[in-house]
Parts: sequence; structure tokens; C-alpha cells
Amino acid sequence: MSDDVSRETPSVPDVARRVFASDRMPLAVRYTELLATEGVVRGLIGPREAPRLWDRHVLNSAVLAEAIPPAASVCDIGTGAGLPGLVLAIARPDLSVTLVEPLLRRTTFLEEVVAHLDLTCVEVVRGRAEELHGQRTFDVVTSRAVAPLERLLGWSMPLVSPSGALVAMKGQSIHDEIESSRGFLREWRCGEPEVFSVGGDVLDHPATVVRVPWADPARIGWPLAPESKRRGQRRGQRAAKREVS
Repeated sequence: MSDDVSRETPSVPDVARRVFASDRMPLAVRYTELLATEGVVRGLIGPREAPRLWDRHVLNSAVLAEAIPPAASVCDIGTGAGLPGLVLAIARPDLSVTLVEPLLRRTTFLEEVVAHLDLTCVEVVRGRAEELHGQRTFDVVTSRAVAPLERLLGWSMPLVSPSGALVAMKGQSIHDEIESSRGFLREWRCGEPEVFSVGGDVLDHPATVVRVPWADPARIGWPLAPESKRRGQRRGQRAAKREVS
């Protein structure tokens, strides 16, 4: 990754040193510089966002670490420029982080940043979340301002391990989104969503998070849909055979 981009980078706020450990702070600073330079040049971050990257994006993402258990495997879907997943990997080296993003220009940036910062705990996957359904599961599936909750559940829950949870960053409308998703939550056997704030002791504006586990780890809901589809196909095939005979 080039170091030649000459643009003004945001100054480091004092609170950042309370969020990142001293040995991780240089990584956080370099990543934020890359967002403000390469990220803007490549169209991943709007120019107007560059001066407020720390407050609105980096620190806001970093405090999500409060909601992630130790040594967890984390999947960040629709990660964009690495928010919040890449920031989590910087703040929490105990985590194993997979960044899922369909756009090539974004995954190229992410791969370059991961190599530049030597983040060996991070994997970049180019694709959509649905392409991993039935193939991989994670302790935590996260996202930040990706979609309304019902759609987010459909993308995320098939990636959640039986004992894991969706842990997503949301806005103030989350309670309304939960109510409108009640049917989906019941059908997929999700547990009751929990809404809470993170970063309240360090940020002026804490981040809102929703956590959705499975209701019963032994009876997760999402495989029922494909199994029902297969049963329907088999019934249709048997009916067709009877008609032929």
C-alpha cells in the first residue's frame, strides 16, 4: 500500500488511548490514516468524513469490543472499509476476524491494509454473506448500518454457531425493528433480542448494539427452511412418478 497519498489526516483524540491498548495504538493510528487517504481516494470514505473518522467511525467501532467474548471467531458482513471488523481486530488481537464484502475495490483495500498492518488474525472474503451459509459458522456475526433487522437476521443467523449470537451495531430505531421482526424471530427460533449501549464510559455518544442468540442451541432454526424445501421437492417427485405410472 502506497505511503505517497498527500492528504490531511485527522488528529488523534486523547480518548483513543483509553480505547486502544498502548501496543495496538500505532495500528489504530495507521489504519485511520489509510482511511483518510487511500480510503478517500478509492471512494470508500467520503471526503467530508475524513476529519471525523476517529469519533464517528473508528472509536465507535472499537467500543463494540465490549460485547465480544474472549478468543471469539467474528464475522463482519458487509464490512466495507473494515468497520467494525478490522477495528475489532486491531483492538482485540485475541479475536479471529473474517471480513465479508462483495465489492472488489473494497476487498482489495482490506487485503492491503491487513498485509500492511500484519494482522495475521484477519481473513478477507470477497462475496456475500449468503454464499457462506451452510459452510461456516462463527461465535459472533456483526455488522454496522448494513440493513433493517429482519433482512440482517436472514443474512447473519445462518452464520451464527449454536452457542453464538448476532451482535450488530444499530441506530435508535432498533426497538421498532425488533417489533416488526417478531414473526421472523419466532419462525427461526431466535432468542429474545437484547439492546444495550457500549462505550458509555469513554464516548460522548455511546453506540447502540443489538444481540440476538438462538433460543435453543440444540434446535437452531435456519436449517429447517432448506430441509422443508427438499422434502417438498421429494414429495413432488413422488407425485410425478405416480402420475407417470
